[in-house]
Order: sequence, then structure tokens, then C-alpha cells
Amino acid sequence: MFKDSVETIEMLKAILKTIDEGIHAVDASGMTIFYNEVAARLDGLKVPQVLNQHVLYSFPSLNQQTSTLLNVIKTGKPIINQHQTYTNVNGKRVDTVNTTLPLIVDGELIGAIEISKDLTKIKQLSEKLLDMQAQFHKDRSVTIKNGHYASYHLEDFISADPQIDQLKSLSKKVSETSSPVLIFGETGTGKEVLIQGIHNHSLRKNKPFIAQNCAAIPSQLLESILFGTVKGSFTGAVDRPGLFELADGGTLFLDEINSMPLDIQAKLLRVLQDGVVRRIGAVQGKLVNVRIMAALNEHPSECVKSNKLREDLYYRLNVIFFEIPPLRYRISDIHLLAEHFISQYNVQFKKQIKGLSEEAFHLFKQYPWPGNVRELKHVIEYAMNMADDNEEIKVADLPHHLLATPSLAGSIEQTPIPPLREALAHRERELISKALSASDGNIQKAAQLLKIPRQTLQYKLKINAH
Repeated sequence: MFKDSVETIEMLKAILKTIDEGIHAVDASGMTIFYNEVAARLDGLKVPQVLNQHVLYSFPSLNQQTSTLLNVIKTGKPIINQHQTYTNVNGKRVDTVNTTLPLIVDGELIGAIEISKDLTKIKQLSEKLLDMQAQFHKDRSVTIKNGHYASYHLEDFISADPQIDQLKSLSKKVSETSSPVLIFGETGTGKEVLIQGIHNHSLRKNKPFIAQNCAAIPSQLLESILFGTVKGSFTGAVDRPGLFELADGGTLFLDEINSMPLDIQAKLLRVLQDGVVRRIGAVQGKLVNVRIMAALNEHPSECVKSNKLREDLYYRLNVIFFEIPPLRYRISDIHLLAEHFISQYNVQFKKQIKGLSEEAFHLFKQYPWPGNVRELKHVIEYAMNMADDNEEIKVADLPHHLLATPSLAGSIEQTPIPPLREALAHRERELISKALSASDGNIQKAAQLLKIPRQTLQYKLKINAH
């Protein structure tokens, strides 16, 4: 039994040594009981310099208050995803995101463990990109031409679906203003294509279009990317404009805004309200003229309920709201898009594929396309590599995951059936949107077209807004 326990401990240590993240564990007194090579590399130390030593001995710049490991031992509460910038003993600047957790056995706190993810390279690349954007923006000898930042136009949103036609028509209308735009759609439905199209149809088309995905970026890093920094505001900080300043006069697109940390959402709200952006560490702000467009891959009302999106920010962004229906609700678009991508790849691959076989198209109509248009494009690209030149794309040319989908096991052609509540709600929103468009936003006229009382329509609009 004892032998098995020793072997288990040694195995766990071997596993922890192979993990590509810094791991530092201490006992209840603050003595280091485990410290892997990755942590040593981040700190610029050797493992023996830290192992079996007290935290404050190995890291004399820390104290009881600033050491996250000692704090967790004292409070018993975890510290999740804390961004840290420091200079190690070798003078190297390091950026990490640390999660520090209490170690509890049989209800007793026996120590703490800290897992550090190195963000140094990611931050360096982000800063280089910001510097390049800032330099280009500053260089007035370069003429910013139409579409330089945004390559898509509304015409590039290919569809024969009436819902998309209406969406494009409404997009042309809203492109004439500077009101915020909020777009909801599943991954791969074409949210950025629509947003770039609105920008390129607007008076801002000759100004910058800058896109930033908000997912999986630590709070402090995202804050510096968006708002910029002043020299000395934190270790290693330099004078650098953020994306708001770089997008001045143009459009800033924030993708997956529901992944943005809530504290940054509060600062974003202030910029939206007064149009003033203040760099980290700056005393004074700068007035910017930026149109904000944002996208979510979850419905905004659900994001508000789950506390992923601040309610006040949602109301500020939700001036113009568009919902892009998923591809499984636009069966008529599948063949149109497939033929479009085949034409594109015929040129790129120098082939002459004739199109989809009847059997392949039959399968395409049955498949639910969870990745939407993006997945369809990748499937066509795969098939174009497999198919013989001057032939049609056959079922045998398609990727395995398409053929292995359980819903395609039978031979009966069927359209994926969504939940009834979801389908009815989607259809109701579609009809209300069409009625409002046909009546130029007049609620009384729209209610007459829908043959419902005006109060009922107002109630439904209020419910849908939430």
C-alpha cells in the first residue's frame, strides 16, 4: 500500500513536470513543495533555488500582502485569472495570468497551488500590431482607400433568402448613421461580413475599420489594447494609442463582446456615453469619433441573464439590433453558397469541378451545419481537394464527419427540426421586423399589418428587447 502511494506521488510529479504552464505549490506555512521548470523559466530561477524554501525567501520583493500564494493560504479563497506583469531576477519582463487555488484535504487547508500561463509573447505581438497600426495611421502620406481595412461589402453577403435580403436592405439604411449596431448570430453565420458591409456602405468607408475579438484576453491586456497606455502607468508601459484612437473617424468592431470582462465593459460604456477615451495612467482624456459595432454568438438577453453582458451596456449598444438566422433555417442558400465556393476554389486550385452531385446536395440539405457558412466553405474546400477534375463533387469526396452524423443515417430527406418554441419565436421576430420595415417604423401601421392590437405589438417589442 505504501509503495503504491509513493509511486502515485512520483507519477503525479512527473505529470506536473510535463505541463507547459508554471506550477508552484506551497504548504500551509508557505514552504515550496513543488516548483516546475516552466515556473523557474518564467521567474529566471533554477528549481533548487525555490524548492524547499519559503516563498518570501525565494522572492524577497514580495510580502504577506502581495504574495498570492500566501494570501490564498490566509483566506482559503481562490484567486482566478489575475494578470501580473513583473521583471524577473534576470531583468526580463514577464506577463502572466495566474490562478491560485487552496489545497484542501479532508476539510483542512494544507497549502496552495499557483498555475501561471505565460502571456509575454502574446502581449508582445499585440503591442507590435498596435505599433504598426499606429504608425500607419500616423503616416498621412499613405492614402486610405475604400475597403483598405474592411474588405467585404453588403453584396458579398450571398443569399437568396428573404430574411437576408431584408437584413441587407436595413443595413443600407443604418449605414447612413453613426448609431451603435449589435448583431447576434451563431458562429460562422457571417456577422463580420455584414458589419464590414455596413462600414463600406457608410460615410466612414474611407476611414479605419478595426476589429478586435474580445474572447480569452485577460482584463488588463484588453484594457491596454482598447484604450492605450502612457509611459510608467505600469511596469514596462510605454506611450501607445489604443484601438479607439486608431479607429478615430471610422468603425471599431468588437466581436464576442459577451466574453469581455465586466470591468472593461464598464469602461467601454463610459466611452460610448461621452465619446472620451483615457489611456491607462493618463490624467486627461481624448475625444474620439468612433462608431461601435459589436457581435455576440449567444442571444443578448441570455447573456444579460447569465451576467456575461452588463445590462446598461446592452441597452446602450442595442440601438440597432440584427439577428442573422443560422444556415439550417436557410436551406435555399446551401446550394447557392456551395456553387459560389466551388467557383472560388476552381480559380484558386486551377480545377474545373462541375458542381455538387445530386446525392451530395441531398446530404447537404439534411446536415444541420452547426458551423454555418464557415463550415460549408471548409467542407467545399476539402471536397475540392478530393474530387477529380472535370467531375462533380460526390458523397465519397466529402469529409468523414459529415457522413458520420447520426441524423444522416437514414435515407429520408428531412430538414433539421428546431425546438418549436425557438422556431415560433424566430418566426414572430421575423414577421414583426418585416411589418416595421414596411411601415417605416410606425407601430400603429405595423400592428394593423399584423392584425394585432397596438398594445400587443408594443408588449412583444418590449419582450424581444429583453
